[in-house]
Amino acid sequence: MIAKSAGRVAQNTDPHINDTIRRRMQMRLTYYREHQNEIPRRLDELDREWDVERMLATNSSAFTLAGMVLSQLKGRQWLLLSLAVQGFYLQHTLTGWCPPLPVMRKLGFRTPQEIEDERHALLKIRSSVANESASESSNESANESANKPSGNAPKRRHAAAGK
Repeated sequence: MIAKSAGRVAQNTDPHINDTIRRRMQMRLTYYREHQNEIPRRLDELDREWDVERMLATNSSAFTLAGMVLSQLKGRQWLLLSLAVQGFYLQHTLTGWCPPLPVMRKLGFRTPQEIEDERHALLKIRSSVANESASESSNESANESANKPSGNAPKRRHAAAGK
């Protein structure tokens, strides 16, 4: 059965592992609500984070090449490694599951959507903080304007000043 692209990895991952990945993200978001000055650094980290799809593609290529090289150096039987790896990768592409996927998810590799969800949540935190700051600034400006004497008001003399 060919799986839909959106959500296929999460649908083929143990619910406990999905919950752990979500819980870790929620813990990070709680932290960054209290440490907003660190959000830009976290956004940079997310830009560099390898998702599970990238990791599977890289491993698939590496093991396929290894099988081909070993077949030239040690014997044709090593082509079975390349065949098996590409079979698993095809299975993953079509169904969203392959044998290395549970291990990678347990190691914490997230889907591109999970990474983007964290990015959007961090941007929302950052924009809500910026909106609150802008709102406070405009309220302060309004209060200062209301308390400022107009240019036409008579000047007051201090009693101690020369008469």
